[in-house]
Amino acid sequence: MAKNKQQPGRVKSALLNWLGVPISLTTGEFWREWYGTSSSGKVVTADKVIRLSAVWACVRLLSESVSTLPLKIYERQADGSRKLAQNNPAYQILCRRPNPEMTPSRFMLMIVASICLRGNAFVEKLYIGSKLVSLVPLLPQNMVVKRLDSGKLQYTYTENSVKRIIPVDRMMHIRGFGLDGVCGMMPTMAGVDVFGAAMSVDEAAAKIFENGLQSTGFLSSKTALNKEQRERLRQNLQSFIGSKNAGKLMVLENELTYQNVTMNPEAAQLLESRSFSIEEICRWFRVPPFMVGHTTKQSSWASSLEGMNMLFLTHTLRPLLVNIEQEISRCLLNSDEDLFAEFSVEGLLRADSAGRAAYYTSALQNGWMSRNDVRRLENMPPIEGG
Repeated sequence: MAKNKQQPGRVKSALLNWLGVPISLTTGEFWREWYGTSSSGKVVTADKVIRLSAVWACVRLLSESVSTLPLKIYERQADGSRKLAQNNPAYQILCRRPNPEMTPSRFMLMIVASICLRGNAFVEKLYIGSKLVSLVPLLPQNMVVKRLDSGKLQYTYTENSVKRIIPVDRMMHIRGFGLDGVCGMMPTMAGVDVFGAAMSVDEAAAKIFENGLQSTGFLSSKTALNKEQRERLRQNLQSFIGSKNAGKLMVLENELTYQNVTMNPEAAQLLESRSFSIEEICRWFRVPPFMVGHTTKQSSWASSLEGMNMLFLTHTLRPLLVNIEQEISRCLLNSDEDLFAEFSVEGLLRADSAGRAAYYTSALQNGWMSRNDVRRLENMPPIEGG
């Protein structure tokens, strides 16, 4: 007969609810992260995972790549064309100044970073009367999302130990990958073993350097040592421990001999296991390893910068961009069929002048772009007859 899992007490549940997390307190994923249980024995949280160089690089790559792409709001015309909806309040806020403290790039960077680390991004919409005046990103770890008996969602945010309920119509909730439709799954919880193993490998590698890349050993004496002699010997040995003391010559007395504990070849290759951890983390974020400085095993990727950018855009960025675009249309444009938000992915070609020139040449020769269209993408003024 299966043993029932112990549920948290009312006091502990109230305390954790006060802390705020974007999931229900009864979900097993929450308790797994709260108690930090992973196969490696490491406590895995978003704040600790970001210390891994591969995680830091992946999150920065995704968030900074998206934040550099121009985001505009367009209005469809009767002839099928489009024009910038510059007079729309959402355009003024989203594309020029989301709030008094952030630029559009910094705002989008925080949104994508929250999705990567916490699985959710929460943005509060502030109004003066019926006019949208500001978009304020909120900390996902301080938000509790709950589905009420009526079927509606309730957003409770904790700030400075004070809880407040944010109306649904004042909230823009961008979810990452998820299964319940309420919140996105937290990568640090779903991949607790992957990140925990990487943290353990990093710690083990650091210990090797701490010991001066030397395996452990022991001292033996032909005569018995008293307590005072043992303590003095331990203190003297401290001056030879650590990488900064590597190469020092140890002088032994009283017929002492040093016996080295041989390190087996598998243990000596511990540092190489970090390579596998990097690939695992990149797989988790769907990021090509070479884009975070891991240059091995990249033969399956395109050889040109344009080809690499295209694969990165198609398989990594596009699902994220479409998700954000559709949430903007739903929450800021009231699902108006004539208005839509769109990222300009041509920004990825700006670092590749040859690829950009070939792209524009093809567009002009095949007639699906005009000269003024090209000049507009290059931030140049239009010309007569273009």
